[in-house]
Amino acid sequence: MFVVVESFMGALGRTPLHAARAQGLHVAFVTRDVSRYTPGREAGEAFGGCVDDVIEADVRDSAAVVAALDRVYRRGELCGVYTTLDHYVPVVAEVARVLGLPGLDPVAAGVCRNKLEMRRVAEAGGVGVPAWGWARSEREAVTAAGRVGLPCVVKPMTDGGSLDVRLCRTRGEVAAQYRWIASRPTDYFGGRRVPGVLVEEYLIGFEASVECFTFRGERTLLGVTDKRLGGHPYFVEAGELFPSLLPGSVQKELVGTAFAALDAVGHDFGCAHTEVRMTASGPRLIEINARMPGGQITRLIRESTGLDVQREQVRMHTGKEPDFTLRALGAAAARFVSAPRSGAVRAVHGGDLVRRVPGVVEVDLHVAPGDEVRIPQNSVDLLGSVVACGQNGGEALLRADAAVGQIGIEVE
Repeated sequence: MFVVVESFMGALGRTPLHAARAQGLHVAFVTRDVSRYTPGREAGEAFGGCVDDVIEADVRDSAAVVAALDRVYRRGELCGVYTTLDHYVPVVAEVARVLGLPGLDPVAAGVCRNKLEMRRVAEAGGVGVPAWGWARSEREAVTAAGRVGLPCVVKPMTDGGSLDVRLCRTRGEVAAQYRWIASRPTDYFGGRRVPGVLVEEYLIGFEASVECFTFRGERTLLGVTDKRLGGHPYFVEAGELFPSLLPGSVQKELVGTAFAALDAVGHDFGCAHTEVRMTASGPRLIEINARMPGGQITRLIRESTGLDVQREQVRMHTGKEPDFTLRALGAAAARFVSAPRSGAVRAVHGGDLVRRVPGVVEVDLHVAPGDEVRIPQNSVDLLGSVVACGQNGGEALLRADAAVGQIGIEVE
């Protein structure tokens, strides 16, 4: 029995279910509300074909998850427990520890989940991080901004997908962002946020992510992903490329910072997606995500190296030996679809044209006439993505750009 606790929405969230089923596993899905995952035909088919049991439980509480599993299964029937979501990484780590299953150290999981603790631990370990302050009042936030300098970044400590992360250029904007975050005490999935905000130095430079696995004390680098971010004041991903086009020396610096950060927090098992920004003063840690990469990065890795990240994650979490063999198959790029402005969608064009661009291997559009959309402030606001492959990164990027350019969204 392989247990999956919650998941990303959309096609990415269903990939672990498919991977587990492909390995002949009996799959249980633990969630607070399964209806969130089955509104469409594709989601319904994925659950129908890949999930054997759906178990409702308070997934914010590891003891509640253990109790729910104990009511349905005997301990010896369970071979692994897993999640794709940052919000539940600590819960899954604790459940794995209680049940004697493979998993990440619960202390490391908790540090990775909390950006405040991550900053503290990484900085104490000598890892380059932005100047930061923890503010528990509007006044403290403005004071912290004066210390780290303007513009600065104000964010909550325990959310993901760039939710409520904003570049603030004035003290007034800092105060307003503090009030906004403070008025929302729970995260996207209803969990309690750590009170206050992080006020951080704005790092000027480009951002990349380092993808790796940790297994039996050894860290295996999959590669570096080049990232494209949308416009200020938000930090929404607009695109990804794997493998990186950066010079080898620059990639080495990024990987060095990421691995040092993982060592500092005690990351000892599973996949890690570590975001690093390269500045004029060198690389600085943005954050550690102790789970498989989001966006389309796992698809890019598979297309360019042949490695199925989800498959190997499932193997690791069920106590099997993973295979991290990488083959040089080319490159792959993703571009995300966003609304040109806020309002109601009148029409969506180009869905047929985008598939005619050479090299396109995936088109995922989840927007339709009548939907209310807005210029993206976080990843939840994105409306889809395209993935294209090429012989090298340049070709993959141009094909992905050409593909996303075929899509037109009319907004009233």
